[in-house]
Amino acid sequence: MKNKLVYCVLTAVFFLSSSFAFHKFYVGVFQVNYAAEKKMLQITSRIFIDDLNNAMEKKYHKKTFVGTSKETPTDVDLLKKYLSEHFSIKVNGQSKTITFLSKEEEAGDVLVCYSRIKDVDKFKTLEISNSILVDWNAEQQNITHISAFDTKKSVLFTESSRKELLKY
Repeated sequence: MKNKLVYCVLTAVFFLSSSFAFHKFYVGVFQVNYAAEKKMLQITSRIFIDDLNNAMEKKYHKKTFVGTSKETPTDVDLLKKYLSEHFSIKVNGQSKTITFLSKEEEAGDVLVCYSRIKDVDKFKTLEISNSILVDWNAEQQNITHISAFDTKKSVLFTESSRKELLKY
């Protein structure tokens, strides 16, 4: 009887732990800060490395190794292209050029990218489009925090909600 109970408990623990182990969250976190004194929008992106490489492989039909020891300059060029095609900002209705500055790995599985938009004077609207990884995985969610004029706003971008207009 005791052995049956132990087997039942072990089986239950196995199924419960394996169901959690196979479930993965598909979330990217983005921060947009308006630095008024520098007339600049500063953008920080946090994206899972494996998901990013899978999405770029699907889009460009080329295996990439961004954020790994096998990374090549071509991989970084594709990363910049991918980010520019899937993340954009309009200031007062005008598209702005986002300049990629650098990247670094965080916690071994997250790629942190730093970008900026220069020459941004006081504005009334920001329109943000964020579809990073969404075409690769419909479950992808991109949380974007925006800090400007002493206010903080957060927007959740998904497959069905890829663009948001913020008014200040």
